[in-house]
Amino acid sequence: MFTGIIEELGTVERIGGGSLVIGAKKVLTDVEVGDSIAVNGICLTVTSFDSRHFTADVMPETVRRTSLAELRQGSPVNLERALTLSSRLGGHIVSGHIDGTGTIVSMKEEGNAILMKVAADAAILRGIVEKGSVALDGISLTVAAVTDKDFTVSLIPHSREVTNLGTKKKGSLLNIENDIIGKYIEKMMQGSYLPDSEDKPQKAASKLTRAFLLENGF
Repeated sequence: MFTGIIEELGTVERIGGGSLVIGAKKVLTDVEVGDSIAVNGICLTVTSFDSRHFTADVMPETVRRTSLAELRQGSPVNLERALTLSSRLGGHIVSGHIDGTGTIVSMKEEGNAILMKVAADAAILRGIVEKGSVALDGISLTVAAVTDKDFTVSLIPHSREVTNLGTKKKGSLLNIENDIIGKYIEKMMQGSYLPDSEDKPQKAASKLTRAFLLENGF
């Protein structure tokens, strides 16, 4: 489990062949093989490491569900180590299991903040509520507004400075994880959390994702 409070920005050193190599520093101070590290919100297991890098295996299903196919050598990624019982829960409960991706449709200045509007599928939007929590690329954020097509979050300068949000622009993909408590409530109330087939284009991989999987040996 994670909190959505990013510890550092890592750098993609290599991606392909079913694995991902990330350059990092802070998250390596107490790492062990088998530990979980969230990379852009995706819970990955450390398979090897040294003083400057760690490696994690990546499944094709993970690539299909997330924005990993957009990563290239040198891409900045948000990193967070798994929560411990002595940690402060500064964000919200984040599992690291991505529900799908959303696309930034606008970024508008409002005082010292940026209002970022993100379009998402109906299956994801069902679990997003105004003033509730959502994890975008692993960052715990508060929903400022939601419609039947998109939702908006407000980004303070600190969030843009210490995460990869400073590199994002209109059209960028973001990994989305809805509040896990809301998922369980929906399943108990409706009998199932499985999205309708028409709400789930993630099931069919995009051309970019299919090409990435083929080219990189996933």
